[in-house]
Amino acid sequence: MEKNEILIIYGQRPLEMAKEICRAAKLDELIGDKNKKIGLKPNLVVARPAETGATTHPELLAGVIEYLQQKGFSNISVIEGSWVGDRTAAAFRACGYTELSKKYGVPLIDTQKDKYRPYDCKGMTINICDSAMSVDFMINMPVLKGHCQTSMTCALKNGKGEMPDSEKRHFHTLGLHKPIAHLNTRVRNDFILVDGLCGDLDFEEGGNPVQMNRVMGCLDPVLCDAYVCDLMGYTLDDVPYIRMAASLGVGECDTSKAKITELNSDKNNTKKLHFSRKIEKLAQYTQPKDACSACYGTLIHALERMDERGTLRRLKKPVCIGQGYRGCEGDVGVGACTCKFKKSVAGCPPKAIDIINFLEKEI
Repeated sequence: MEKNEILIIYGQRPLEMAKEICRAAKLDELIGDKNKKIGLKPNLVVARPAETGATTHPELLAGVIEYLQQKGFSNISVIEGSWVGDRTAAAFRACGYTELSKKYGVPLIDTQKDKYRPYDCKGMTINICDSAMSVDFMINMPVLKGHCQTSMTCALKNGKGEMPDSEKRHFHTLGLHKPIAHLNTRVRNDFILVDGLCGDLDFEEGGNPVQMNRVMGCLDPVLCDAYVCDLMGYTLDDVPYIRMAASLGVGECDTSKAKITELNSDKNNTKKLHFSRKIEKLAQYTQPKDACSACYGTLIHALERMDERGTLRRLKKPVCIGQGYRGCEGDVGVGACTCKFKKSVAGCPPKAIDIINFLEKEI
């Protein structure tokens, strides 16, 4: 797998999707020595199941664990610490990780109870937990979702779970962006597997899940987060820690340099979508026909960004999207299936930032 590559797989079978990403990335070759100590770092910010859009699906971890164990790796642990005010132990139970641990014989390490020590992170001293720093290979497994303070959260911010609660509090006093960037000069991001199945639209703790039914594999956490910005309709100006991390040498933030490799098509991924009340409100501005979840989810993200900017109310006609429009003519559409329309956004699926630019230009 190349450093600038982003692997994407669509579907609704997390365990098999995780395995396929691992196979495509040749994860066993990336790790090398079978005796290496491997850490799996999910996002269990709160004690809420993955379906709420807050936490990493346990089936994704199961897929990675099965792949690794079948390849002869046995020194594997799950390392995580919930946010301040919530208990990691409760999150392990609520999110299905306790059962996962028993089934696969993989220990759960709670960083809220772990020892830690300070590290120099390119000019900023940050306390990081011993369990995270002791691994030889870290697989970062964040959720693609929104955040009320940093707009979005994915690979770079997920490293906060490798710190003690006292350091998490300190990060907030520093404004989050700068310390997140510096943290990633020290914590490991050897492989990133992104849970993009149904992350929350706005809040880290879940409640407004948006089905996008995708899993991504990356090597560069900065490029990963920059690409997620595109998907969610944000710019790099909206998420300052991404450029900051790039300037510190953590990775590349120019998504035009990304090599996107789709392992399958989203065209058959049209299972009925389920929306929260907030998503239902945004859906009133759409007119889907057999829309793929990844494409439709991206449109929802774009409409939310427009709502924040005050431009959504100026959209007078619903936006057409989906395979049901293939070969049809119309006014305004989104995605490759509406290419016969008078005006449409290219892409399969398109990026939310492109949808926003297109729709705001039209209105």
